[in-house]
Order: sequence, then structure tokens, then C-alpha cells
Amino acid sequence: MRHTPRAVVAAGAAGALALTGLISAPAAVADTPTELFISEVIEGSSNNKAVEIYNPTGAAVDLTGYSLKMYFNGGVSAGLTIPLTGSVAAGDVHVVANSSAGAAILAQADQTNGAGWFNGDDAIELVSGTSTVDVFGQIGVDPGAEWGTGLTSTADNTLRRAADVCVGDAVGTDAFDPAAQWTGFAVDTFDGLGAHTADCGDVEPPAASVVINEFSANTVGSTDVEYVELLASPASTDLSGYRVLEVEGDVNGTVTGTVDEVISFPAADAEGRSLASLANGALENGTMSLLLITGTAPALGADLDANDDGVIDEGLGFEVVDAIAVDDGGAGDLTYGGVTLDVAYDGFSFAPGGASRIPDGTDTDAAADWVRNDFDLAGYDGTAGTPVEGEALNTPGAANAVFTPGPEEPELLPIGTVQGAGDASPYAGTPVIVEGVVTADFQQGGFNGFYVQDAGDSDPATSDGIFVFQGGVEVSVGDRVSVTGVVAEDFGLTRINATAVSVAASGESLPAPVELTLPATAAQREALEGMYVTLPQQLTIGETFEFGRFGTVTLTVGRQYQPTHLFDAGSPEAIAKLAQNIDESIGLDDGRGNQNPDPAIHPNGEEFTLENTFRSGDLVTDATGVLDYRFDLWSVQPTEGAQFEVGNPRTEVPEVGGDLKIASFNVLNYFTTLTGSDARGANDAVEFERQEAKIVAALAEIDADVFGLMEIENNGIALETLTAALNEHLGADVYDYIETGEIGTDVIATAIMYKPAAVTPVGDFLLMDEEKDARWLDDFNRPGLTQSFADAAGSTFTVVVNHLKSKGSACDAVGDPIDPNGQGNCNGVRTDAAAALADWLATDPTGAGAGREIILGDLNSYAQEDPIQELTGAGFTDLLKQFSGTEAYSYVFDGQSGYLDHALAGGDIVDEVTGAADWHINADEPSLIDYDMSFKADAQDALYAADAYRSSDHDPVVLGLAMPAPDTTAPTIDAVALPSFILVPNNKDRTVFMYVDAADDSGEVTVELTDVTTNGKPRAEWSQTGDRTVKVKAVNGAVYRFTWTATDAAGNSATDTAVVVVGIRGLIDFL
Repeated sequence: MRHTPRAVVAAGAAGALALTGLISAPAAVADTPTELFISEVIEGSSNNKAVEIYNPTGAAVDLTGYSLKMYFNGGVSAGLTIPLTGSVAAGDVHVVANSSAGAAILAQADQTNGAGWFNGDDAIELVSGTSTVDVFGQIGVDPGAEWGTGLTSTADNTLRRAADVCVGDAVGTDAFDPAAQWTGFAVDTFDGLGAHTADCGDVEPPAASVVINEFSANTVGSTDVEYVELLASPASTDLSGYRVLEVEGDVNGTVTGTVDEVISFPAADAEGRSLASLANGALENGTMSLLLITGTAPALGADLDANDDGVIDEGLGFEVVDAIAVDDGGAGDLTYGGVTLDVAYDGFSFAPGGASRIPDGTDTDAAADWVRNDFDLAGYDGTAGTPVEGEALNTPGAANAVFTPGPEEPELLPIGTVQGAGDASPYAGTPVIVEGVVTADFQQGGFNGFYVQDAGDSDPATSDGIFVFQGGVEVSVGDRVSVTGVVAEDFGLTRINATAVSVAASGESLPAPVELTLPATAAQREALEGMYVTLPQQLTIGETFEFGRFGTVTLTVGRQYQPTHLFDAGSPEAIAKLAQNIDESIGLDDGRGNQNPDPAIHPNGEEFTLENTFRSGDLVTDATGVLDYRFDLWSVQPTEGAQFEVGNPRTEVPEVGGDLKIASFNVLNYFTTLTGSDARGANDAVEFERQEAKIVAALAEIDADVFGLMEIENNGIALETLTAALNEHLGADVYDYIETGEIGTDVIATAIMYKPAAVTPVGDFLLMDEEKDARWLDDFNRPGLTQSFADAAGSTFTVVVNHLKSKGSACDAVGDPIDPNGQGNCNGVRTDAAAALADWLATDPTGAGAGREIILGDLNSYAQEDPIQELTGAGFTDLLKQFSGTEAYSYVFDGQSGYLDHALAGGDIVDEVTGAADWHINADEPSLIDYDMSFKADAQDALYAADAYRSSDHDPVVLGLAMPAPDTTAPTIDAVALPSFILVPNNKDRTVFMYVDAADDSGEVTVELTDVTTNGKPRAEWSQTGDRTVKVKAVNGAVYRFTWTATDAAGNSATDTAVVVVGIRGLIDFL
């Protein structure tokens, strides 16, 4: 408990105690907080983790029944529960820390726990009984790496509750934005731990609280051990004006009610305790009352109850602030103050000789606040005493405590018996002894323990190995040891928390490793938990995301794909694929629990370097070590290097053909703003230079004519800066960009760069946003940046760059929670946006031709998910699927591949696409080689090259276009009238047939009558009677000219004129 002065949340001050000797009720204060809340969370380097809990109420809070629960990786069941102990004074904090944290944290800790703790993507719940008190994070949601951004993110930062927050968040499933209530500080900031500042308006801070906390009047032996202990909060409370009066209670004439002792106290210690040690006989062994008073203390022998009515007389000049009495059962005995411990108050047959408030400071004005001390002085000055369960120890000047019988003598058991055949040990919480050979020693590096395995119990359902935590004795692989300790379950891993370890022999042979082949069910793995195993198959490296931070990769049977990359979400095939992926995947760890271990270890057992690297898709055989379960993952903790083979070499930019190249690239928070709450990406100028160099290297190698970019800062400056950097790298002004300024409401945006030598923008850019269609929610989706271009020959196309809402975001505000079929959060938001986009593009908004669009971008949806099916259902073609098939991928998550980054073509341009592929420079690469220097050791910072690899976490998509030159050739047309000469001008109507022959090399031609003229004869008349028939009046000398126009699909046209001449005079005129 940290008892330090601080500005505190206001709570009700205790009212003055009445001079009658009865304690008055606390004075009410409006809006007084009534419950604890989480005031600080430290998620620092290695095991530097702590949770601080603040008491804003006006009284001490007994922590019995309170617990901290931690929910890992989006789980809905707590992976770790820590029952809280002790109490927390008003305005004080209770700090729970990881037992392996640094000294600065442990110095402030009131309670420690040695299990595996939370990371930045895990939720923390403070619970009282079964009721949620406060939640940090969002239970049931895995945000990816963290909630929030920058310093106010939940990963690798210290977060402190804002001073104006007085009540916790008791709804554990609502969306969590740490910026709303928390202030962030850099990693490993500990200076505020142990104290919390809160300001909740006009409520006054609690008044000082002082109580009698423990007393002893009658103990074993001829000389009693006698004392009175006070507990003050805050600890700095001035006790010089406090006295304890011992008042006679035995009926004895005029003696009853008189003062037998006036006791003063020294200043309190750092914990608020003040002890008055008394001489033998100072306190009565019979009925007596102890009154804690302020004011004028009466003299020894003063009668406080002149009429012996059991009520302290008025007007005596002092105020009773606390009281406790003992009644030995004598007839007519009197006690004063309100709380009396009599012969039967706790079921014993005699009155207590001493008692303690349990826990410290508990004050409900009831006898239940007090537990009798062991009469035989158990706990006093090392005395064993004869306590029984439920009695208190004698602890003057120290924390009050209840005696708990020690464990029974442990039993020697086979390890298989301890492990049991189920997920958890049947001996959890029980002391045991096991014997066996040390198969792996991980006492260094954060695990703080080793594995031991015995000869087995012949039961294939039970494991013969187990993890021994904190053995306290140096052991080596091959030692035969005897381990005594308590069986525990730690995040699903059965272990023994050792209390004693002895080495019986050394240099013994290890058991042969058990072959574990995939697929393997959870039950099959459970039966081998803690055993020495080998993976004989050639397996594929899947997930590398945790490698840099925790040294872990996953191994799979071939490359795994997201179920919704291959199958409809929620379909039986998708469900079966997920189950298959789980059974065909296993972790390969590094035997260390420390974060950012140095050096990083390659799966081959050697140090990871830029020359000794690996990628997802590379191959591992014969991984050998111990099988264990940590952080919801079955992994082999290796004891030797595995065989390694390159199975997925780096490649050049894909050849996609065509005359033009278009690319989509998520540049992973390229920000020129390096500080402030909205800053993402690089933390300083050095990191920015490293980040930019990698992105520029990738862009230069891709050499696209048009780039669609995502996750670039929405400030109008970042795009200009990146374009300039790329041009500087190329040595010429090769690229320009579409200048949009700030667009949309997010801090990141979409953008377009292009080569002016290859393409020319046609018209202004347009934005797909909520103004175009209400289904496109501007607060959730970035605007779809739309720009038409023309190539050198004049052929046009349109790029539409998108970045739809992420799977890890919260869309509860619009009724779109996590999708039950594996499509993540906000699936409805993304699907509506896709439908709105397709409908808008069908209107040809740029005028460059509907169907000539290329939709690019991070759509945050896998190939068979609803948003992509919405687009393909509207006529767009998935180009990666068409050209690369189901093996295409741009992203790896949880060891499963798929593409979130898309290229889709409209129906009029799809046949002009010559190829499409992902360039695998990012998704397969371990993040250890990226630009980010946060938390890395110097040697790991040096694992950097200014190349394209791990320039982002998404692979770029590249496609080729071969657009035909514009059709400028006019069609041919011949028009002939039959008859073309009418000999007899009889002024009657004559039907004339028009024979029109039109053709074009591009196909379809439309023909229409576009003009009719005569030579001006007054009575010349005509009318069209059919597609190719007309009537003319046979007026002597008339000449009719019928002009027909042929138009091809490109708009080219040609004309020809059919002539009708009437009579000789007309013929002469015509000629």
C-alpha cells in the first residue's frame, strides 16, 4: 500500500463522534464515488507490467472478493485471475505487479504475481465478486497489436487515468479508445506509480481517519504482552492529540466507569501504524473498554459514568472517535463505545485477550470487524503459539493477519499422475513431490524454470513431463532432480511452483524425444505437455509477427490460407478449414519469455542476421525441444537448432506484361508528423529516414506508371514529401501526384502518384463519400479517391483507390459488431461501402466510360468475404484470383495468408489487363528487419537495410494494362436509291427503296438518315415510310438528295448520298 500525500478524489468525511460515547454516522457528501477503479496500467519492456487500483471513496476498502482478470487475444474467458488481498485506504492505491518486473515497479507493489501477463492487445477487468467494476480494453475483441495510437496506445506505454475520471467503465464489451480517459507516457515510465491524482469537482477530500487496529491485554504466561496499535490514514496524520482511555467495566462499586489508563502514541510509520507497548497489568484482564479520543484527556481515576448507567457522561471535554470493548461475562459489567467483544461473539467459550481488525482498518461498527488473537502469542516476536484456523496472529506494528494452516506433507507422485488426463491437473493447489531428469533448462531469459520428465506411467493420455517454476537451484540438462512444490495452472500450462529442488545425479541420458506429427488435436498435444518432443515433418514457417518481440514463429503443414480467402464466410467449408488450420499449426519459440530478446535466434539455432534470415514459406524439419502452452499457443521450446531450408526465396517485381503498369501499395503509416496524439509511424527523424528509404526503394523497383497508396498521412504534405523523395532517388522528376489536400475525416488517407510521361490525368479527381451515397459512412471509411487517366495514344482508364474500415475497429455505434462468421468487425460497413461504390461507378462519374475502372486498395476483406462478393456480383473481376488463383496473398495474420489488398477491373477494361500479382516483399518478412527502432536492442536496430523488404506489412499489388490505340478509322458506306430516275413526272407519289451498305473493321455500325434536300422545286415533297423506304412526289425537274450516316462504336462516322431525279428536266439539272 502506498500511503503518500496526494490530491485525492473527494469522498464523505467521517462525522464527529458524539460526546455520549456513541460513534455517529458519516456525513453524506453529494456524488461521492462508491467504487474502486483502475488508475494506471504499465505495459513496459520485458516483464515491466503493473496495474494500479485507486480508491476514490471516503473509507478504506477491504479487497477481499476483488480480483483482476486478464483476457488474452480477444478471449471471452479470463486467462488469468489474480485475487486481490489486503485493503486500500481512502485516496490510496493498490499496486499489482508482475513478480519479474524491475526494481522500480516492485518498490511500489502491494501484491505480485508471477504468471504470464497481458500485452497491448489484451483486456484487463477489475471485478468485485461477480460484478464488473472497471475494464481496460474491450473483452472479446483482439485489436491486433493495440488499442489506440502513439503514446495513448495500450502497447509499450504507461497509461494513467485522467484526473477528472471518477468512475470506472463497468461495460466490458463496449468499444475502447484509450485517448478518451487516459494519458500516455513513453515505455518504462514508472514515476507516477504508487500515487494517483484525481479531481472530481467540488467534493472535498476525506478527513483523516484513525482507528484502534489491534490490542492485546491478556496472554499466556505470568507476564502478559500488552499493547494498543492505531492505524491512521493518511499516514501523515498528526497523532499528538489522540489518546486511548482504558475504562474499567467490572462492577465494583464506584470503580466502574473510571479511567484506568491514559495511553499516548508516537507518530505513525509509513504504513500509518502507531504502536504503544504497555507494561504488564496496564490493561485489565476482565471487562474493559478502550476509547480513542481527541480533546482534553481525563486524569487517571476519573469517573466517566458517575451514575453507572453504561453511558459516558456529557460535558467531559473530549470526543470519542473509535472504541472497542471486551466483556468477560461478569454479571452487571458495563462496556462503552458501541462495539463489544463478549464471550460468545465468535463462538469461543471465553472472552478474547486481544483482537485485530481483519483486514487492517476494517470499520463497519460491528464485532465482525475483529478477529481474536491467539492467546499463546502466535506471530509475536517469532512465537509459534497454538493458533487454530480463523484466529489472528499477534502482529504489533505490522499488518494484521489471520492464521492459515500450512499444507499437508507433500506426496511423491509420478508426473503423469500430477498432469492428469485432462486440460488441468487434478492436483492444482496441492503440494507434491516429483522426480525425473531435466530435459530443458530455461531458468534464464524470463521463463524462470526448467522441464523435468520421468520414466512414465504407461498411460498415453497423461504427460510424463512438467514445467518447474522458480526452482531456486541451478540445474543442468541431464540432472536427476527431486522437486517439491505446489501444482498450479498458468494460462493452461500445468506447472509446479517449486519450494525445494535437490539434484541426485548429473549427466544422465535424456529420454528419446517423442515424435509429434501434425495434424494434432488439442487432446493429443495435452498428452505431451511438458515432454521432450520432435517434429519430424518438413513444416512451413507461417506467422513471423511475434518473432522480433517474443522470438516465436508458427510452423504449419504447407502454407495456410484464411478460411474466408477460400470459402464463403460461415460455410461448412470455411468452418472445416479453420479447424484444419488449427490442428496443422504449432509454435516454435526460443525458450525465452523476455520481450525483444537479444540476440534473436533463427529456427536453425543460430543468431538471426540479415545474412541468416528467413521468411514465411521457408521450411523447417526436426524441430526438437519441449512442448508447452503459453499465451494460448502450443509451442516447442527448442533445445537445439532445427534443419532449415529456403522454401520461399525473395523474387524480383512480378512480370505482368502490358504497356502500362499500375500498383497498389499500403505504405503503413507514412507520416511526416512525428509528434502529437495523431502521429503514427516513425517516432523521430531517424526512424522516418529509415522508413522512407524502404518505401522509396520499393516504389522505385515496382516502377509503376500509376500508384494507388493507402495509409499515408492526411495532411497534404506527406504525399508531396514522398513523391519528392522518390524523384530524388530516381535522379529526375519522374513522378507527380494528384493534389487533393486533406480529404475525409481520418488521419490517414488514400493517394495517387503517376508518371506524367506515361499518363495524363483526365478531368478533376472525385471522391466516393457519403455525399454520393448514404451507405458510405465517412466516419468509418476513407474516401474512395477516383481519377481518370489517358495514355499517350488517348486511351482512358480510371483508378479508384480505397481503404475500407479495418477488421479490428469498432462499429457498434452503427449496429455492426463482430461478424459471427469470421469476417471481423465492421463487415456490414465494408459491405455497404462496396455496394455504394459499385452503384456510383455504374453512373460513369468521371465521364471516361463506365466499366473502365480499376478498383485498388486495402479493402480489409479477404477474397470470399461479403464486400468482395458485392463488387464481383456487380460485374467487377478479381484480378488476383484471375491471374494468380487461390494461392495469391498480400497479408499474413495468425499464420494464415490471404489478400486484403485488391485489384478489380470493370467489365469494359478487364480484357485489357495482361497480368496481376502480389510482390511478396513484406507479408512474409519478419518485422524485426523493419524501420521501427522501438524497444529493440542496438544489435537489433542494426538489422536494417535501405531496401524494399519489410517496407510495410502489406504486399503491393502490381497489374499490367495493354490498351488498344483509339479507333480513328471511319466506317465505309454506300447509299443507292432505286429507282434513282423517274422518267414520267406525273406529280404522283412514288416509293423509292434505299440500299445502304455500311461496314467497319471494329464491328458493329449504326446507320441513320441524317439529311434530305431538294433542288428547290416548289411542289417537291418527300416522306420516310420505313427504315429504308421513302416516298417522293414526281414533280418535273425535281432532284432529291438523301444523305445517310454510318457511325462505329468509337464514334467515327462517314456519309453517302443517294439521289432521286425526276424527268428529263431534272436529269438535265442534276447533270
